[in-house]
Amino acid sequence: MSLPLGVILAGGQATRMGGGDKGLLPLGDTTILGHVTRRLSPQVAGLALNANGDPARFASLGLPVLPDSIADFPGPLAGVLAGLDWAASMGAETIVTVAADTPFFPSDLVARLCHEGRDMTHPLVLAATPRPDNERTKSMSRSGLIRHPTFGLWPVALRDDLRRALSDGLRKVVLWTEKHSGREALFEGPGDPFFNVNTPEDLQKARAMLESAS
Repeated sequence: MSLPLGVILAGGQATRMGGGDKGLLPLGDTTILGHVTRRLSPQVAGLALNANGDPARFASLGLPVLPDSIADFPGPLAGVLAGLDWAASMGAETIVTVAADTPFFPSDLVARLCHEGRDMTHPLVLAATPRPDNERTKSMSRSGLIRHPTFGLWPVALRDDLRRALSDGLRKVVLWTEKHSGREALFEGPGDPFFNVNTPEDLQKARAMLESAS
């Protein structure tokens, strides 16, 4: 499998942070998005950002900005589709997506997703973590893992199928991945490998995590 392209998903509305682009909030010597870009760039063949609205606000990143092609903020799958269409124009076979609000995701994310999908005709793999004891969530898979739908390996070959599904009203990521026999790649701690910044309190925690790691 050739190295995939990377797409950072920043198309959400950040309602719990009061709206705006939480990826542009300062974190250490850069922004949350700056950390995401630093982590993903070495793992992929090229990088783009999925975001809606005026792309000029991301000009400092120097990345292509891909808006959703499906209206009304239908969720992360619209960003995946935008990334797949971009990848098709670049002649790529796969993309890996990450969330714009998750500054400390694994530095071997892409390698492990690709390894899990190495023998699939259309590699489709979501990142997953173990289920905390006695906790059940809507993202739990049949194997008892918690899936992280914004962190995945996606095949360009299925982009038209995804477009049809979105046009028909599909919004839940795992319903589409399960339809195509998607797999899971297990990531374990320490801590939460996919800790994301949803609230002002999370941002303070991220700053503390960054300080403790330096």
